[in-house]
Amino acid sequence: MKRELEIAKSELQKKGYLDLPVDVRLDLFAEIERLKKEKNAIVLAHYYQEPDIQDVADYIGDSLGLSQQAAKTDADIIVFAGVHFMAETAKILSPQKKVLLPDLKAGCSLADSAPPDLFRKFKEKHPDHLVISYINCSAGIKALSDIICTSSNAEKIIESVPKDQPIIFAPDRNLGAYLAKKTGRDMLLWNGACMVHEIFSLEKITKLKIRHPKAKVIAHPECEAAVLEIADYIGSTTGLLKFSQKDDAQEYIVVTETGILHQMQKENPGKTFIPAPPNNACACNDCPHMKLNTLEKLYLCMEYEEPEITMNEQLRIAAKKPIERMLEISARYGL
Repeated sequence: MKRELEIAKSELQKKGYLDLPVDVRLDLFAEIERLKKEKNAIVLAHYYQEPDIQDVADYIGDSLGLSQQAAKTDADIIVFAGVHFMAETAKILSPQKKVLLPDLKAGCSLADSAPPDLFRKFKEKHPDHLVISYINCSAGIKALSDIICTSSNAEKIIESVPKDQPIIFAPDRNLGAYLAKKTGRDMLLWNGACMVHEIFSLEKITKLKIRHPKAKVIAHPECEAAVLEIADYIGSTTGLLKFSQKDDAQEYIVVTETGILHQMQKENPGKTFIPAPPNNACACNDCPHMKLNTLEKLYLCMEYEEPEITMNEQLRIAAKKPIERMLEISARYGL
């Protein structure tokens, strides 16, 4: 096993995870609980993770909630079941802690759509603009930003800026357009998007709505404007979950990544949740990056404490400032 571990570690950067066999007889839920206690570790999971990972997590949430948990935890190890920028954010906020990510290849199409070198040049052309960046971006983009936001707090953060202050919003053009319409602010938008939220088919959702006339359409604001136009409710992942709990409808067409349906069904066992269909031949609308994490990879990364997220200290400090501004503004509004 020692030799196998050495080989797996040597291939870590290439493969993104520890490629080791896991005994099928192992109770991974029990093993992960044991490792949490032994190592004073906490597992933070995004709503888009597979159900097994959500069930073993200490905290499940969207980007805002996960950032808040990462900032305040007293655990020695943060195991982030999510994508790379989320684990980076945890390291930015808790540099003294060891931050693990089950698969380093769990990236983000939205984050990848804003390369820091190109964004820096874009920003330099508009020196009078304040940069508000959606948290779904790399540490490099965060370091070039004035304030970070999430879909939960973006509206309040934009409204906290003086009305005569020009704003650059990055990297999501769909979320930016939705917020510009909602707040009445004229914002300069970076041309980025999420591959999952752009793939939903307006035509297929409309046909689904005809088949389920009593179903309410609930959508994430990263979706395209035409899809948001037909939504009964638009909100962050947490917002969608809370709406499904408080609302009196019995059926919902859910226009976001399918991972959230697990929590919706757990919280509302008597209701029906229908995943919105994408505009392709595939019947799924899963994020391929989020779903790279598995229970086996989560166990292995906790057992051997790799892959670990590391970061240049100068970059970390620069990226931390706009995140702290976000957390301060969120606290002010009770978010």
